[in-house]
Amino acid sequence: MPTATAALAQAHALLRESGADAVPHPGGTLLAHLDRVRARLEDWRARPALQLAGLCHAFYGTEGFPTALLPLDRRAHLAAVIGAEAEAIVYFYASCDRRRSHPSLATDGSAFHDRFTDRAHIPDLRPRQDFAELTAANELDLARRDPAFRDRWGPDLLALFTRFRPLLSEPAWQDCLTVLDGPSHGS
Repeated sequence: MPTATAALAQAHALLRESGADAVPHPGGTLLAHLDRVRARLEDWRARPALQLAGLCHAFYGTEGFPTALLPLDRRAHLAAVIGAEAEAIVYFYASCDRRRSHPSLATDGSAFHDRFTDRAHIPDLRPRQDFAELTAANELDLARRDPAFRDRWGPDLLALFTRFRPLLSEPAWQDCLTVLDGPSHGS
């Protein structure tokens, strides 16, 4: 595993090579969004693997953003760039069947549904915490950048993050409240 600084540089190179700097996304390009998500996780004092996953969370697409930068058969390549732990977080995040997994994610022993395999499993606490933290960082970036998104989805996101509260760090939770529950929605 390269150092965190080297992995970050290599991840940026792979993102540019994969076209993330040309994919439109609220607030600019996908690459700009990914950088902001990583920075937010850094602000929350997330460990380096979670920060790298935040930067790379769109490589396999997601249920809400289906543009994939790499096919799933290139997981080993991404792991070689960012490390196995960070890649596993990226896969877990991308694989989420939100409709079936979000409602009970914070409950111990609840099933997580993988949209790629259509299988369910019971994840440990750490992957659920990482997922909740990454989800918050991702959605809060969108809410900060796009007032229409915040107005439309803010109440639902606040309800989701309230359910996720047992999984979120204190800095993440406070940011959720600032952005989604402030008098002017954190503007």
